[in-house]
Amino acid sequence: MSNLRGEDKSKPTKVAHVRVGPDEAGQRLDNFLISRLKGIPRTRIYRMLRKGEVRVNKGRSSASYRICAGDTVRIPPVRLTPPGPTPTVGAGARQVLESRVLFENERLLVLDKPAGMAVHGGSGLSFGVIEALRSCRPQAPYLELVHRLDRETSGCLMVAKRRSYLRSLHALLREGRMEKRYLALVRGQWHLGKRLMEDLLKTHHREGGERHVKLQEGGKPAASLFSPVQIFKTASLVEVELHTGRTHQIRVQAAGAGHPLAGDEKYGDAQFNGEVRALGLRRMFLHAHSLAYEDPVSGEWRSFSCPLPDDLRPVLDALEVARA
Repeated sequence: MSNLRGEDKSKPTKVAHVRVGPDEAGQRLDNFLISRLKGIPRTRIYRMLRKGEVRVNKGRSSASYRICAGDTVRIPPVRLTPPGPTPTVGAGARQVLESRVLFENERLLVLDKPAGMAVHGGSGLSFGVIEALRSCRPQAPYLELVHRLDRETSGCLMVAKRRSYLRSLHALLREGRMEKRYLALVRGQWHLGKRLMEDLLKTHHREGGERHVKLQEGGKPAASLFSPVQIFKTASLVEVELHTGRTHQIRVQAAGAGHPLAGDEKYGDAQFNGEVRALGLRRMFLHAHSLAYEDPVSGEWRSFSCPLPDDLRPVLDALEVARA
């Protein structure tokens, strides 16, 4: 008799105690689990962490903990679904990404990520930037995201081609030795000058795994340097240099300062969003326009930049006309 509810092909695992090797050291615990538990939804992994089902050296640990060589990670029983077919990435998506590669050598690939493309698949998306790149380069033995950008955010995105180089770049990010600058359009006239915003940010997980970040005591320290670039009648273009890399950091800190980002549906202002939508804005106005760091292998100073994309420039032009 056929199973009308569909056959459950998932296979339960046993409790595993995994010893971290030198090649795996330095990465976040959540990323370590994601790489180990292929096919398990990220929401399930974060739930295991919150409930304390995952243990490091017999103790509870957070998703952001950096695992060390010699650590023992307890992974609870889960049901692993056999991997499905490799996602089909259309020729158009591959061509777009190839045309946006800014730099590539044997260790690193930097591209200008288009707005609207997630950095990885999941949550209903069959593929993202990293899956598309792997499809473009099937012969590449290793391709991993160095950092992430929100789906609506455009701009500089780094992908490591060697695990050792990924670890080195993660160390630079942790130590604040990588310059990451963004351009953002915010509500109102920015009269705060060049201002270092230092706050405590706490991430809350809602039903379905949605993350919402708040300025809250007990959160993690976040620091961003805001500098005005152009001030209009009803909005301001600011450059933001990140000193830390918290989830939704720029968006939450800008809103907390009374200057929410244009087009931000989660932390923004509905009336202001309507005003900039009338000027042609179709997404959140946030663009990662530059990256710079001292290469940990060669010692060279590397810098990459992406000009403001064509979908954002007309909004500034319209604001300039309104100011005249």
